[in-house]
Formats: sequence, C-alpha cells, structure tokens
Amino acid sequence: MTKGFFNLLKLSPVVLAATFFAANSAVAEQTTVAQLSNEANSIGQVTSVSQFSDVQPTDWAFQAVQSLVERYGCIAGYPNGTFRGNRAMTRYEFAAGLNACLDRVNELIASATANAVTKEDLATLERLQDEFSAELATLRGRVDGLEVRTEELEAKQFSTTAKLKGEAIFAASGVFGDQKADGSGDEIDNNVILSNRVRLKLESSFTGKDKLQVRLQARNTPKFDGTAGTKMARLGFDGDNGNDVEIDKINYAFNLAKGVRVKVDAAGAEMQDNTNVFNPVFKSSGGGAISRYGRFSPIYRVANGDAGVTVTLGSKKKKSRSPIILTAAYVTDNQNDPADGVFSGNNAFFGQVDFAPTKKLNLGFAYANAYEDSTGGKINIGSTGSSNANTPVSGKSNTNHYSLMASYKLNKKTILSGWYGIADVNEIGNSNQSDINYWAASLGIKDFGAKGNTLGLIFGQPPKVTDSNIAGKEDSDTSYHLEALYKMKLNKRIAVTPGLLVIFNPEHNNNNDTVYVGTVRTTFKF
Repeated sequence: MTKGFFNLLKLSPVVLAATFFAANSAVAEQTTVAQLSNEANSIGQVTSVSQFSDVQPTDWAFQAVQSLVERYGCIAGYPNGTFRGNRAMTRYEFAAGLNACLDRVNELIASATANAVTKEDLATLERLQDEFSAELATLRGRVDGLEVRTEELEAKQFSTTAKLKGEAIFAASGVFGDQKADGSGDEIDNNVILSNRVRLKLESSFTGKDKLQVRLQARNTPKFDGTAGTKMARLGFDGDNGNDVEIDKINYAFNLAKGVRVKVDAAGAEMQDNTNVFNPVFKSSGGGAISRYGRFSPIYRVANGDAGVTVTLGSKKKKSRSPIILTAAYVTDNQNDPADGVFSGNNAFFGQVDFAPTKKLNLGFAYANAYEDSTGGKINIGSTGSSNANTPVSGKSNTNHYSLMASYKLNKKTILSGWYGIADVNEIGNSNQSDINYWAASLGIKDFGAKGNTLGLIFGQPPKVTDSNIAGKEDSDTSYHLEALYKMKLNKRIAVTPGLLVIFNPEHNNNNDTVYVGTVRTTFKF
C-alpha cells in the first residue's frame, strides 16, 4: 500500500495502527503454530515513538505513529528497536492488523475511555470493516483452526520439559589387504558387512540453565582389530552389544556459580563430551571422522569411565566466550563395586587449559594422570595404537599423559586442526617404564561441492612406544594414518559419508602389509 492510499483515508491514526499490526503479522500467514508463538514473542510494546530507531520526525507518517503511541497505546515494535514502516503487505495482512486494532478500540470503549476514539476514526473503521469483511472472516476462521491445532499439539506433545533426540547410523564397511598385521600370517577376510547404531537421547531442564541427559543405545558394528590384526583399523562409531537396548549415558549439568559449570556423570562418562577437543569438524562419531583415531587426541579417552565429575571455569558461549577456559575432572570405573569403590579402581584425574587468543585460533594443553588396575599391563590410550602402546608394561601402572592441541580457521569454510601427545607409563611395584607418543593433523573444508557438504583429510601417527626398558615393548618402525572422507548432506536430517582409511606399516612394523578400511556411513537425525 502506498502513501496515496493513506491520504485517501485521511491519515486516520487507527488506519495506521492497522497497517502496523498487519506488518507484524505478515509471517503469521505462512508459518506453523510453533513459528507463530516465536513471532509473537519477538514483538514488544512501546511507550514512546523515540524508541523506534527507524522512525524520524521528518517521516510523512511520524505524527500518526506518535499519536498511536500516546493516544491509543496499540502499537508494537521489534526487539531491535525498529518499526519497519516501509514494509509491503497483502490484503490479508492488512485485515489481520485491522482486526487487532478493532479489538483495541473495543477495549477503550468498554473501559469508559471512548473519548479517545473520535467519530472520524469510527467512521473510517466502519468503511474498512465493510471493505475487508471477507478477509476478516477468513482470518477469524484461520485463527480458530490454529487454536484447535495448538490444543492438539499440546495434548499430544511428548513433554513440556523434556526433548527426545535420535540418531541412527547405517553403514556398509570392510577391511581390505593381504595379511593381518598381528604376525599370525593369516589372510584378511575381504568381506563387506552391514551394521548399525541407534541412539535415543532424552534431555530435560528444570531451571532453563541445567540439563539432565539419559541416552539409550543399541548397536552391532564390530571392531575391526580382529579382522585387520591391529586396533589402528577401528571405526569411529564401532561397538557391538547385539542390538540390545542399553542405557549408556546418564549425566546432569548445572551452573554452580557465574562462569562455573558442573557436570556429574553417573554412567558413560566421556571427557570428549565434557570439554573442547579442538577438532570441530571431525569429533562426532556420527558426522565426523570415520576412524576412531581421527576424531580427537587419545588423551580424552584416558579420562573415560563409568562415572565422574567435571568442572568448567569460563563461558563457552559464542557471543560471550571467555579467552581462557579451564577444565578439571575426575573419572572412575567400578564406583558401585564395594571391592574398589570410587577411588580404588581404575581412575583418572584430568585438567585442560583452553586458550583462544583470536576468533580464528584456539590452543589447548591437557594433562591426565591415570591409575590402571590391570595385571596385564593394559592402559587406556584410546585403543587406537599398536599392541605395545595398548599394553606398554606388564602389570598395574600409573601414567602421566600430556597433549597439545590446536585449531585454526583459515577462512569461514576451512579449518586446520591437530594434536601431539606423549605418555610416561610407570609400572607399580618395579622399575618398568615405557614412553609413548602420537600426533595427527586434519583439514576440513565445509560447503565443498555443495552447501552443507564437507571434505576431510586426516594424516598422523597412531600411538607408538618410542622407548621402553622392557624387552619387546619398543616399536621399531612407524605407522602412518591417512584418512579421506566426503560428507554429503542430503537434507537437514540425512547425511551420507563415504570414506577410506589407509594404515601404512600397521603396528609400527615395516614388514606388515598396508591395511585399507572403507565405509559408507549414512546418518539419520531426528
């Protein structure tokens, strides 16, 4: 509608009110019930025309808008302080605004303030009501229909406080090569398998700033270490419980004070879920790297267990992110076993400093001290390295883990990440000792080929025993991990990721044949 149309109607303030309300209800004609609620929350009442940043005294309708604020009190604006007076609208939108203004006039008359409404305004409203009678009737019918749908949704919704989220992975995978890397001389079974993993997550909040999470899981994706003869071939989403449904996570997070976040894990404590892992493109098992090692530094798996508590100092929110974030955690296994309890079984203390000097660069240093109550010398190094790295000593051990991480945004779509780590393993009760190191770098390019798609490359060295005073525990050669993947986002809910993992000199042994692991991972989110 143009300036001339309003002149035709003698610039009635009530007409301008209808115009404004119509502009604010434009989206309402084309949205769902949930969107209507969000739109209503985005409009706020004003008490002075000066609150609008885009309404100036020189505007042709300034006096009319000012009159509506002071005289009728039936004008609203947007949270950013704008009026948007030049916005175009349809006849239906105008009718919606007119209906809102009629309701306001009825309120003024009913409250004995009829003097605020002039005869000219009433006459103009009568003409408008006649002209837009069909549109008004249609809108009232739509509103009645929306009210019915809203009531149905409220009656059938899952919960007013809890959210149900789900993820399902269907994968076709296989290991290829000649002989296994375990020294047995057996041939690799070059077969393709079909497997799945399904997760249902219940999230609830009691204050709006806390979160209770319970996750159910069923899966049947085998670990490929037996097929390939090395744990270096493991997939990032593997695990097999025969597709039985199990509770694999229970945790509760809350703000203890301003800038202090506490998370208590009662089951399925995983440090990669509790802190920044500096590999934003590939950290997810459902949408990130296809390999286990390519997701993040193995130090985060050191502090995984049945239960634990994590404290974070500093804000992680994008708009108010702290330049330095500190994380401290304690994780334990068998906490409900009277023979071990909270402190006697396998446990780990974890600490991390997260430093972001610029918006593009993110640096981190992590430390973990782990006690391993294993008579076989096995330690938790992520189950991604050589057999020597996974069992570097012969009995119970205490290990100091250190890792440096970094992530850098080359541009809006390209992120370069990497990590380097070492571990000092000391066997308890004697002088046996082994040193382990590992490193990796990743390159992720978003919107590659099409919007939403991601191209990824990962190269590194899985955990390797570089020095040991135990005969046979030191790895003599070096393995290299090379991974390429391309995630294709079909829509908001479905993504398909073909990927190839190549392990050169598996088990850090130049005599072993190269191992290839291929997969096509399809991820559904709901």
